[in-house]
Formats: sequence, structure tokens, C-alpha cells
Amino acid sequence: MKTYVSPSQRPDTETVVAVGSFDGVHLGHQALIAQVKAKAREHRVPSVVYTFDPPTRVLTQGVEFLSTLPEKLDLLARYGVDETIATSFTAEFAARPKEAFLDDLRTLRPRTVVVGEDFHFGRGRAGGVEDLRRVADEVVALPMHQLGGEDIKSTRIRELLATGDVDGAGRLLGRHYDAQGVVIHGDQLGRTIGWPTANIGVPDGKALPLGVFAVVALGDRGERWHGMANVGFRPTVNGKTRRFEVHLFDFEGNLYGKELQVKFFSYLRGEQKFSGLDELKAQLTRDAQGARDLLSGVR
Repeated sequence: MKTYVSPSQRPDTETVVAVGSFDGVHLGHQALIAQVKAKAREHRVPSVVYTFDPPTRVLTQGVEFLSTLPEKLDLLARYGVDETIATSFTAEFAARPKEAFLDDLRTLRPRTVVVGEDFHFGRGRAGGVEDLRRVADEVVALPMHQLGGEDIKSTRIRELLATGDVDGAGRLLGRHYDAQGVVIHGDQLGRTIGWPTANIGVPDGKALPLGVFAVVALGDRGERWHGMANVGFRPTVNGKTRRFEVHLFDFEGNLYGKELQVKFFSYLRGEQKFSGLDELKAQLTRDAQGARDLLSGVR
């Protein structure tokens, strides 16, 4: 997949374009992608996703994001998009009049523009679906995608993650929620009690579910491990900052500096404060058995 940072960078050819934040690339976004790919095949032109980094609500409402830009690009490539334009979404960009955004789209020479029916753009969200008809012969405005009568949207996925409901989030995403990051040095307490963990560094603002989870971790060379993750503040040892720690089953070695992708499969329990390290170790033993049981059929 080819990637650009502005519409002016790409070749001067006709396109079919989907526009939006695509935060999480959930089932609703995947429906947009399917439509843009179908229209691109029909017109024999590239399928293009024009998206924003960070997602618009991160800047305008201060919410956490579901996908970092590399995660989003990986997903868009996986779902078969030909090209992505990932524009930096700043206060200055948000303040531009709608005409400036329409000019961006004209640069892409779209045969068709595909958006959600509630799509707005430009300063004060002044632009809407009808304005898009000024830059493309065809505008496809898809209604809110639903699953089991529930609207599929990034806001709802963030709500589910906030309660630890990774199963519910996964249903709306169409895959297991995941987080990618580099293994960094922690205080190595887990090693001293027989439960070594990889401390994963993720960007500030990345949405993470709090609690203990059964997970599958993927290495940067295709390695795959079952394990359990703890996301939280470690109240037993008076932790002050959120940590994302993963214990990999049956693993020995050094992961410092390596990137891991961690997929959240199932919620095991909430974070607890234990009376001491012995009680914590006993609970970790139970957690590990629970995670192994849940992942026994997962390859």
C-alpha cells in the first residue's frame, strides 16, 4: 500500500476515495473500505483512504485513540486499500474553511467519494455530504453500521475497553483489540517473584483496557506466544503510573528493544490490591491457569 501525507503528493490520476478518521478500523470502517474497493474496481482506478492523524475527536474532545498511525496503516493495508493519505490533524487544519478541504479532494480527482452519512468537515463542521457532490460525480453516504442492533462506532469501543470488555470491543472491531509497542525496561519486580514480564511502551493516549487478560503476543519476526497481560497501576506495590506488562508462557530470553503486538483475547479479572507478594503470586498462578485454559484452542 502506498502512503502519502497530503493529497498533493500522489500522482495526478482519478481515484475513488473514502474519507474519515478510521480510528480502530472497525466493522463500520470495513464496510466503507469494501464500498470504496468495489467502486475502484468498477472505475478501474486506485482505492484511496484519506484519513487524519490523530483522529479528529482526539484533538477536538481529548479522547483516547484506538489505533496509532502505524497500527491504522497496517490494518488498511490488510483490508486491501491501494493508497492511504494520512494528513496531520492539527488545530490549524481543523480551522480551515470547508472550501479548503474540498480543494484537497479535487486534487484527488475522485470518481466516487465514500463517507459515513454523518460526515462533516471544515471549520465548525460546516461541510457535509451535499458539499461533496461538488467534487465528485457520485457520493456514497453509508448509514451507521450495526451489529445486533448496536451502532458500531469508535466511541462505543472505547466505552467497552474502559470496562475491560475486550470481547465486546472485539465483536465491533471484527478482530481482537491489540496494542503494539517496544519492550522497555521496568523495575524487574516480576522477575524477582518468578513472574517475569515484558513492559510494553505504548504512546500516550492509546486506549488500553484495565485489568488482567489472556493474550496472544506476536514478535517482529513472526514469533507467537500465549500469555497474560496486566494493565494498571499495580496497587500492591504502590505503583503511580499505568503500566502495560505481559508475561509470556514458556518463554526464556531477552525482549528488550523488540516490538510486540499484543492481542487481548479475554478478561480474567480487575486489578486488585493484595496483602503482600505471596498473595499476589498465588493469584498470578490462578490467572495463568485461567489464561492457558482460555487459549488452549488458539493457535
